[in-house]
Amino acid sequence: MNQAIASASQVRSTSATVIALHCSGSGASQWRKLGEALGPHLAFVVPEHYGCDSTGPWSGERAFTLADEAAKTIGIIDATRGKVHLVGHSYGGGVALRAAVERPERIASLTLYEPSAFHLLKTMGAHGAHALAEIISISKRTADGVNCGDYRGAAASFVDYWGGRGAWEALRPSVQAALTRWAPKAPLDFRALLEERTPLSAYAALRVPALILRGQHAPVPTRAIAERLPMLLPAARLAIVEGAGHMGPLTHADEVNATIARHIGEAE
Repeated sequence: MNQAIASASQVRSTSATVIALHCSGSGASQWRKLGEALGPHLAFVVPEHYGCDSTGPWSGERAFTLADEAAKTIGIIDATRGKVHLVGHSYGGGVALRAAVERPERIASLTLYEPSAFHLLKTMGAHGAHALAEIISISKRTADGVNCGDYRGAAASFVDYWGGRGAWEALRPSVQAALTRWAPKAPLDFRALLEERTPLSAYAALRVPALILRGQHAPVPTRAIAERLPMLLPAARLAIVEGAGHMGPLTHADEVNATIARHIGEAE
């Protein structure tokens, strides 16, 4: 069985399950080609984060945390028979790490493309401080746009930072409209990632095959995180996607998805 979103009952009846978590502002469709690359023998589940049209906004009942976002993924893991393979890109990678720390004994493998685990930058000395300042700057610029009601401007700044100058203008109008609707969630994502409290020692419990991917042209913050994680995860390795940037899972989808599928196949 292979499909974009499987129900809990379908997941329970399948021996191997892949959960793929998308980046901020994206959705389940980001991983459609990965589902095709994995083939028919794996259950493929792509939950969508708060702020997506299918999920709706955060409730606002309290300050939002990464644990709140990871709760849906943890629920899927708990409803699944056997171990799961976790895949995450950017914000989805940060969420995947949080879910894995909560259920280390249920993880078969990890594949993370430039996970935005920004809290790690606070532990990386002067280099980390420089990268952290860069993230705080784009976070503030995005939040300022949201606070004054310029959701479109906030989304454009966000997209051009991660995708490179001109990335926003290159998007279809329908995609720009969807990102404009999503923009109020962006400050919550930044804050959740920056304020995450998982200690470094917790990552030592993730003794599973872990593949950390980054683009050749990765931004300074996610480049630093991608190079740090193999030192924290006991069975991790780093691979670089030539010619790609932070949005490699979209711009270099065939290569990235083939690499992910190969890593999962080896773990299986």
